[in-house]
Amino acid sequence: MIPQSNIDVELSLDESIETSRTYKMAGDRIQGYIDGLDALKQAIYKVLNTERYEYPIYSFNYGIELENLIGKDPVYVQIELKRRIRECLLRDDRITEVDNFKFEFNEDQLKCTFDVHSIFGNLTISREVNF
Repeated sequence: MIPQSNIDVELSLDESIETSRTYKMAGDRIQGYIDGLDALKQAIYKVLNTERYEYPIYSFNYGIELENLIGKDPVYVQIELKRRIRECLLRDDRITEVDNFKFEFNEDQLKCTFDVHSIFGNLTISREVNF
C-alpha cells in the first residue's frame, strides 16, 4: 500500500518581464550597466551589425544577412533590406513593431531609417548598406 499525503503545494507563477539590464558598451570598453530603452538600443545596434551565420559564437537566429546584397539591383536591396530588418528585430520580445521605413540612395550606398516600437518606448534607427 502507498501512503497518502495531504501536503498542499502552492505554486506561485509570476509573469514578470525579465530585466533588460546589461553591460554598457562605450566604444571599445565596457562601462557600467544600462537598462530599458538604452539597453534595447544597444541590442539593436549589435544585431544589425552582426552578419548572420558568420560567427560560430552566435546562433543562426542572431544577426542580419547583408553581405549577399552587394552587387544586387537597388530596388531589390530596398525591398529585401526592409524584410530582413523586420525579421531580425522582431525576434526580440521587447520589440512590438518595426515600421515607417525611409530609404535614401547615394551612389552605391543605401541609407535606411525606420522606427522601432518597444515595450520601453519608440526609437528611430538608421542603417547604411553598400550594394
